Amino acid sequence: SIWCNHPLPAKPNQFLYVHLCTVLYIYLSMNHFVYLFSFQYVAKSSSELHQRAVPKQAPVLTVVDEREDSVERQVQRIPTIDPVATEVVPQSEDVTSKTQPEVSTLNSTVETEEAREARLDRQWKQLKVHMADLPDIYARLAKIKLTALVVTTAAAGYAMAPVPFDPLMFFVSSLGTGLASCSANSINQYFEVPFDSNMNRTKNRPLVRGQISPLHAVSFALACGIPGVALLTLAVNPLTGFLGALNIFLYTCCYTPLKRLSITNTWVGAVVGAIPPVMGWTAATGCLEPGALLLGGFLYSWQFPHFNALSWNLREDYSRGGYRMMSVTHPGMCKRVALRHSLGLIGLSTLAPVLDVTTWTFPLISLPINLYISYLAFRFYRKGDRSSARKLFFCSLWHLPMLLLLALTCKKPRRDQTDAGLPPAPSLPLTLQS
Repeated sequence: SIWCNHPLPAKPNQFLYVHLCTVLYIYLSMNHFVYLFSFQYVAKSSSELHQRAVPKQAPVLTVVDEREDSVERQVQRIPTIDPVATEVVPQSEDVTSKTQPEVSTLNSTVETEEAREARLDRQWKQLKVHMADLPDIYARLAKIKLTALVVTTAAAGYAMAPVPFDPLMFFVSSLGTGLASCSANSINQYFEVPFDSNMNRTKNRPLVRGQISPLHAVSFALACGIPGVALLTLAVNPLTGFLGALNIFLYTCCYTPLKRLSITNTWVGAVVGAIPPVMGWTAATGCLEPGALLLGGFLYSWQFPHFNALSWNLREDYSRGGYRMMSVTHPGMCKRVALRHSLGLIGLSTLAPVLDVTTWTFPLISLPINLYISYLAFRFYRKGDRSSARKLFFCSLWHLPMLLLLALTCKKPRRDQTDAGLPPAPSLPLTLQS
């Protein structure tokens, strides 16, 4: 009675009962299978849709920290605001929605003006300078310490020449050499203004700070260079004047541009530093001799341990300025060259008595200081740290004056003095044999 709605016969059929049970089982099984299949498909489709959906990012607000020192970093985070035409807003609009864009635009405008002021502050601008400040400005423009070293080496070359000492000629040659050095240094600073502003070592130079104009600097260079070369040419001799003009050309037109192109600038700069003692010798003698080239060799070799040790601790500055120095691009070569030329000073000292410039005492008494600078150069070669470079640099500052002083002390007497000290040769009577 529970399987069908119509009444069954008194004796139910056994096969009809089995048939109804089978139909019911198949029906329930099919419904369950369809339900499970549809559920899994919907769940799978929902998960795929969920994976494909990318959640919307929350808007990130960039806050400019006013306490930050770098104005450039703040400006990088400030969006560019295009000018928008003003529109008439109805009075019924909310006050807060109207004032909020105005405040943000005002803040952005203020930050942009601060950035512009910072950018203009970094650019070159001319300052008002009093007449009392000009001597100090000219001294820094001429690199007065470097000029003093150049004049000292030229004076040493004049004193080492095997001729009688003439005080007036000595003063004129030293003055002309100093003026030529002032001119070369001024032109060098004129060319390097954009690069000196990026270096801590040179950012306070007069042209970088705008204490004088570029025209003023070039005028000062011409006012020093033309009289200096003319004085050396007319009052001393043409050979010395030619060497002075050549040195200005090498320093300004060869060494200065090569600093940004190749490491060969160090060798060209060493030639520039080796010419002043040769100028002093030629000012005294009027000709080039082996002794003049020997003194130039001393200055040439000395500059490598001196400058390589100096540039080693200024690698960051030179790299920031864009200069191609050995210490920046070839650090291993920088150390090897410094050691090689430090040892070369020993050989040059031994060569001095061979060329009749000094006595044989000079190689012996100069050996300790030459060995000491070679030892410091070897430590710099092995360690390559700031301490060893600093010690080598400070040693080079007193080594050169000491070496020149010892050479002057052991200077070989002049030929006329040697001949004057000898007794006159006896006159032997000539006898005619008959």
